[in-house]
This record gives sequence, C-alpha cells and structure tokens, in this order.
Amino acid sequence: MRWSDRLIGLVSTLVLARLLVPEDFGIVAMASIMVGLIDVLLDLGVHVALIHAKDPSREDYDTAWTLRILQAGISASLIVLLTPLAVTYFGDSRVGPVLYVMALSVLIASSENIGIVDFQKHMAFGQDFRFFFYRRLAGFVVTLAAAWWLRSYWAMVIGALTGRVVGVLLSYHMHAFRPRLGLSKIRQLWSFSQWVLVRNIGTYVATRVDKFVVGGQGAAGMGSYTLADEIAAIPTTELLSPLGRVLFPAFVEQRDRGDNLLRSFSLALGVQTLVAVPAGVGLAMVAPQAVPLLLGDAWTMTIPLIQILALVNVVGAITHSSIYLLLAQGRVKALAAIAWLEPAMFLALALAFAQGADLSGIALIRLGAVSAGAMLFFGLVLRWTPDLRLSALIGQIWRPLAAAGGMAAALHWLPQPALPLMAVLALKIIVGAATYAVLMLALWRSARMPDGAERYCLQKIRILWADLAKRYSRQ
Repeated sequence: MRWSDRLIGLVSTLVLARLLVPEDFGIVAMASIMVGLIDVLLDLGVHVALIHAKDPSREDYDTAWTLRILQAGISASLIVLLTPLAVTYFGDSRVGPVLYVMALSVLIASSENIGIVDFQKHMAFGQDFRFFFYRRLAGFVVTLAAAWWLRSYWAMVIGALTGRVVGVLLSYHMHAFRPRLGLSKIRQLWSFSQWVLVRNIGTYVATRVDKFVVGGQGAAGMGSYTLADEIAAIPTTELLSPLGRVLFPAFVEQRDRGDNLLRSFSLALGVQTLVAVPAGVGLAMVAPQAVPLLLGDAWTMTIPLIQILALVNVVGAITHSSIYLLLAQGRVKALAAIAWLEPAMFLALALAFAQGADLSGIALIRLGAVSAGAMLFFGLVLRWTPDLRLSALIGQIWRPLAAAGGMAAALHWLPQPALPLMAVLALKIIVGAATYAVLMLALWRSARMPDGAERYCLQKIRILWADLAKRYSRQ
C-alpha cells in the first residue's frame, strides 16, 4: 500500500516539478505548515487509542468520531482567524486563499468513517491498501490534470481537496460501521489520548521547526527546501511506513508475552536498519545525478539539501521501531517527553549557529539535532524497557551502518566516466547495491552468522526464489 502510494506521489512530484516552479511549491508548503501546526495542536490521536484498546465498544468509536469532528471544527476556525497573520509572516498574499481552502479540507476529512480504523487494528491490510490507494489515485489524477491546465500551485490544492472528498465517500462504502454523535467514553479516551496529543505536537514541531526558519527566506527558498526534504525522505520513510503500520498492532498483540515482544522488536529493528540505512545513504551519494535527471536543471540547488536531509532520515530510521515498542507498552507519557527532545536540540543549535545560515546550514543544524536526540532517545528506551540491553541494540545496527559507510566510500572514489547522466546514475546504483550486499554478508559471516535481520531476509529470499522456481517449472 505504502509503496503504491509513494510511487504515485513520486510520479506526481516529478511531473509537477516540470510543470511548476519552486515558488508554487513554496506557497503550498507555507500554507501546509500553518494548517499542520493548528491541526496537530488539537489532534487527540483517537485512532491510536482505538488500536491500543483491547476490546473497544461502539461507544468508544462514536466518541472518537465525535471528538475528531469537534477538533476539525476548532482547527478550521483557527485557520481562518489566523490567516491574516500567516500572510503577514510569510509576506505573500497568495497564501491566504490557499489556507481558506485547506480549512475546508480539514472539515471534510473529519467526517471520514471511524470504522476504517478496524482495517489496521485487525491487520486487514488488503482493505487498508484499497482505501488509501483509491483515495490517493483520485487526488493524483486531479492534481496532474489541474497542473497541466492551470500551471499553478492551485493544482496541488485542488488535488488534495479531491482526495479528502473521495476518502470520505470511500470510507462509508468500504466499511459498514455508521458512527453517531456521542461523548460517553470521553474520559477513557482522554486518559490515553492526552499524551498522544503532547507527543504529536512534539513530533510535528520536530519535523517542521526548520521549515519555520526557512519560511522567512521567501517562497522560492521554502519550495526548494520542502521538495528536497520530501525527496530525501522517500527511501527511508517509504520502507519504514508499511512496516510501522504492521508493527504497532503486532506489538500490541504481543505486549503481554515479554520475551516474544523483545524478540520481535529486535528483529524489526534489524530489518528496518538493514534496508533503510543503505537506501538513505545511497540517495545522498547519487543525488548529483538523480536531481538534474529527474527534476530538471531548475532544481540543482536542492542537491546539497537532499544529501544532508537524507542522512537526517537515516538517523530516524534507526529509532523508528523503538517508538512502536514504547507505544505498544502504553508508555505514551514517555513518548510525549521523547518527542520534544529533537525540537529542543534544534532550537539550542539554531540559537547558536542559525544566524546568517543558508539553507544547507539549516539542514546541517537539523542533522545535528536529530543525531543528538537519537542518542538520548535510545538511552531513555533502555531505561524504560528493563529487559532490553544496549548490546542487543548495537548488535542489530552496527553491521548495516558499517556496510553503508563502505558503500559510500566506494561511490565517493568511483571514477566518473564520460557517459550520459542516466548511465552514470545506473552505474552508481549497481556498484552501491553490490558493495553493500557483499560487505553485509562479509560482516555477518565474520560475526558467526547470528540470528537476526540477515538470516530472516535470506530465508524470505529463498522462499520467494523457491516459489518462483515452482511457478516457472509448472509453465
């Protein structure tokens, strides 16, 4: 589901980058930051509370749906009221009308059928896929059609609004639950959701605080930085998101089994690090060829930004599964505290170094903040999970990190032949993938082939190969 969603998003981004200019992306990004901030300040995470609950009743679902509508109503009102301030801060009047349409989108999305939470809660990922894919596809088609016709940032706004409308209609078509207004379970939901709210705010601030700083540099700078951040997140985020969508309900199911939960967490950490770290490092190494080839020469200024922000996402990949471990254990207070580590680090570094910094400088400050926050995060995870050992964490991540470092060195020293850009990009991808695979196997064998991500992935590859061989032999 996630890869299909991202494939559509990637194609959309590449096409829009050819049809629009950095200022168009910047205007939408400015408005999105404003909407996202207000939305997250009121987001109670009711879907997380429903997934975490062992046996939620109809009243729980009705209360969650009602709370979401109330939240959206307050959010939309605040967006409308604060739009003049946003226009003044960003210094661009075009942001105002976009914000009004986004306020309408927030209201529409809130009426989505709360029953579709069951798709994730009960791990019915076929239905989950169809819902998100159809919604995404509708927005994609409308966005590209509008961009071709209008050649304006309004294409992205119209496409997003269409996706929200289609999502509401699909949610009632695909799930039989029909929510009703009611707040009878508000106390039970609030006891869990209040800390989810604090965590959501911290997470949002952590991922947007650098963009608030960039926002003062104009629409073009904002557009370049935002697109670079989006591209940089693709390899790691899109590998991790589908795993995370499964990990949370799976960890919830195993939370009372002690050793089983920690074994599952250790394996998840290893697999995520094994695939996400080389993806992020690889993107940083091929960005000089990938950007002009895929986005065009107008976006070459994003190359150093993508290289730095890709490393930001590598650090995030290493800590990803730990979030679901604590969430499944009900440690929402701990997660709420952890979520504020990164923005606190960023603000401290920004006060010291951000004055006069360019876009790359701001990205480097974010990388430093994320790295420092990750070290503190792991320390707190070990403290709050008594049976978890530091050696177990290091044992799962050191080999992928070392192999990715070797891959980066090989690509750095790789001679640059006089070939077309596409050929050079393909060569670097092949050399990088081969180098990483060889180094990973060598390091795993030198460690006497312990159980973990390498063995798990090799077993899955053998099963897949055997299935393909059977199908081929039957034909």
